Amino acid sequence: MKLVLPTDGNTLDSRICASFGRSPYFCFYDTVDRQSTFIRNTAADSEGGAGIKAAQILVDHQVEALLTLRCGENAAQVLTAANSKIYKALDTSLTDNIAAFEQGALLPLTHFHAGFHGHA
Repeated sequence: MKLVLPTDGNTLDSRICASFGRSPYFCFYDTVDRQSTFIRNTAADSEGGAGIKAAQILVDHQVEALLTLRCGENAAQVLTAANSKIYKALDTSLTDNIAAFEQGALLPLTHFHAGFHGHA
């Protein structure tokens, strides 16, 4: 399964980022081959709609599941329309979150916020 985690850094020891749309990086992790790839989140610098733009990046990368602390309603709609699942992450490292996901310990994220404004 192809997972993605928003992160503050570009190593598996990095913490998950509190902001999905404005996270500095995304970590793509393949649970089959256990490989990770980091990309810079180009949506983070957007004046508006960062969450929607970030969600589209994930859709373009054919992500099957997002592990995140929180997510906006519009971004969630983009992801669910593409059949991507969204899980409530732990406020810890990427390694801890990947292990928790693989153990079935992460629950689906069910609360989505209306979005944040004025981040430019």
